[in-house]
Amino acid sequence: MQSFKKYGLLGSLYLSQFMPFWFLYQGLPVLFRQDGMALEAIGLLPLLLLPVSLKFLWAPLIDFYGFTRWGHYRFWIISFQLWVVGLTIFCSFLSIEANLPLLLGAMAFIAIGSGSQDIATDALALSLLQPEERGQGNAVQGIGGALGRTIGGGGMLILLNRWGWRVSLLTLAAMMLLALIPLLFHREKSSRSRRKRSRSSPFNLKRMARGAIAYCKIFIDACQRPGFKTWLLVIALATSGYNLSATMFSPLLVDLGLSLEEIGWLLGVFGMMMTILGSLAAGVTIANFGRKRSLLVAMSLTAIGILMKLLPTFGLTQPSILYFITSITFFGFGIMGTTTFTVMMDKSRQEMAGTDYTLQTSIIPLFSIFSAVPSGLIASAIGYRGVFLLGAVIMVACIMLIFKFLNIVEFDRYFSEQCDRV
Repeated sequence: MQSFKKYGLLGSLYLSQFMPFWFLYQGLPVLFRQDGMALEAIGLLPLLLLPVSLKFLWAPLIDFYGFTRWGHYRFWIISFQLWVVGLTIFCSFLSIEANLPLLLGAMAFIAIGSGSQDIATDALALSLLQPEERGQGNAVQGIGGALGRTIGGGGMLILLNRWGWRVSLLTLAAMMLLALIPLLFHREKSSRSRRKRSRSSPFNLKRMARGAIAYCKIFIDACQRPGFKTWLLVIALATSGYNLSATMFSPLLVDLGLSLEEIGWLLGVFGMMMTILGSLAAGVTIANFGRKRSLLVAMSLTAIGILMKLLPTFGLTQPSILYFITSITFFGFGIMGTTTFTVMMDKSRQEMAGTDYTLQTSIIPLFSIFSAVPSGLIASAIGYRGVFLLGAVIMVACIMLIFKFLNIVEFDRYFSEQCDRV
C-alpha cells in the first residue's frame, strides 16, 4: 500500500508537470505551422524553453531554502504549479493574432515555472526511492510524463480543433490543479541534514563575493566526479539526435495535409501510448539486463525510428506507415527516457539531490534548443531528408560512445547479489 501511494504521488506530479511543457513543445509548432508560419520561425520556438535549460543555476536555492513546516520540496512544487496554472489562465484570454509577443512572453514564464517545479519534483522522487526502486520508479515517472505529454500535446491539439483556444487552455489549467491533489495529502519527512546544510550553506546572501565563488564550485565539484562528463555528453548527443528530427516531423505532417486532430491522435495519443509501453518495458529491461544494455537497445530503436521518417519524404504517406514510424520512435523514446532518468538518479548525491539531478536534466532542454533552432534552417536548405539523416547519424555516434566509454553502476544487480549472499 505504501509503495502504491509513493508511485501514485510521483505519477501525478510528473503528469501535471509535463502537460504545459509539452503543449509548448509539440502543440504550438503544429498550431503555428497550420497558420502558415515559416519553418525557420518554427525552429526558433524552442527558444521559449531556454529558461528550463538554465534551471540548474537556481537549483541549489531550492535545495538549501524552503518552508520545511509545509514540507521542503512539497512547498516548492505547490508554489510553482500554481504559478503555471495562473499563467495558463492568463494566456487563455490572449489572442494569438493580436497578442503574439505577450503570449510568447507568458509562455516563457510558464516554462520557468514548469522547470522550477521539476527541480523540486525530481529531488522529492530521489528522496522517496531506494536505489533498487529507481527502475520501477522511473517507469512510473515515464508513464506519468507520457500521460502529461498526451494531454498537453495531442490532447490539446484535439481540444483546440474542437473547442478553441480559451476553453482548451482553461481545461488544461483545471487538469493541472486536479493533479496536485495527491501531493496535498502527502506528508514529506523533514531532513535534519538539509536544515543543517541551509544554515552553514556555502551560498550566503550576506557574503555575496565568497558566496558567488562557492555557488559556482557546487557545479564544478559535481562535474569532477568520475565519468560524469562522459555521461553529460551522452545526454547531449541523445537529446540532439532525437529533437533534431522530432522538431521537423510535425511540420512535415502538416505539409502532407494532416489536420490538427489527425496529428493529435498520431503523435499525442498513439505516440504517447507507445511511450508508456516503452517506459513499462524499461522497468523490466533495467532490472533484468542493466542500465547500459537498456540504453543501447533504446537508442538503437530510436535511431531506426528516425531513419524511418525518411519514408514519407519518398511518398510513402499511408496512415499505416505513419503509425508504424511513430510506434518505433516513441517506444524507443520511452525506454530511453526511463533508463536515462534512472542513471541520473544514480549519479546524484542524496544531500544535493535537486542540484545534481537538475544539472543533468538541464542538458535536455539546452540541447533540445541547440538542435531544434537549426532544424528549420536545415530543412529549408536541404529538405526534411537532410534533417532526419543528420539526426540518425548523431544517435549512432551516441550509441558508440555508450558502448565504448560509458561506465554505469548496475544497482539492481548489486542488490540482487547481496540478497543471494544473505
